[in-house]
Amino acid sequence: MGSGTPCASCKLLRRRCTKDCIFAPFFPADDPHKFAIVHKVFGASNVSKMLLELPVQQRGDAVSSLVYEANARVRDPVYGCVGAISFLQNQVSQLQMQLAVAQAEILCIQMQQRDASQSQLNDDADHSMGAMQQMVVDDAAAAEAFLMQNGGGGFPQQLMSSYGGGAPASNVHLYAQDHLKRESLWT
Repeated sequence: MGSGTPCASCKLLRRRCTKDCIFAPFFPADDPHKFAIVHKVFGASNVSKMLLELPVQQRGDAVSSLVYEANARVRDPVYGCVGAISFLQNQVSQLQMQLAVAQAEILCIQMQQRDASQSQLNDDADHSMGAMQQMVVDDAAAAEAFLMQNGGGGFPQQLMSSYGGGAPASNVHLYAQDHLKRESLWT
């Protein structure tokens, strides 16, 4: 700075701030705490050496990193920012596990709901099948009665027994129609 007030580092170190002071661009006089914490953790001479080894365009980022690490070291002298990073990684792992458990629970609930719906559909289908089987039995009895009344005594009894056991209704109707057609052709 040269003219006026010294930078925060020169003020803390009680020295004259020169025009080419390496700390002046990064540690302004209005933020003395920033340099005080970096000085406490790293020391002024070490910070000065680090900054001199870096290109000018990277010095601002280096100062930000030093300030962040110094603050972390004050809070946790052993691990510093690595301790904070480790804590956050553990927290992320725990949250991921909680998320996986929640997703598994959601999947179980969805499967239970699907099974309940499927069971209801099966119950409805079983009820419908029972009604259809009753209709088939009723149709078979009606067809047999019709054939007996109209002289269709040649209707095979074995077809009737197999028809009641689940033969398709169309087979009985086709047989009855075919039998009636043959009878009308001969008479």
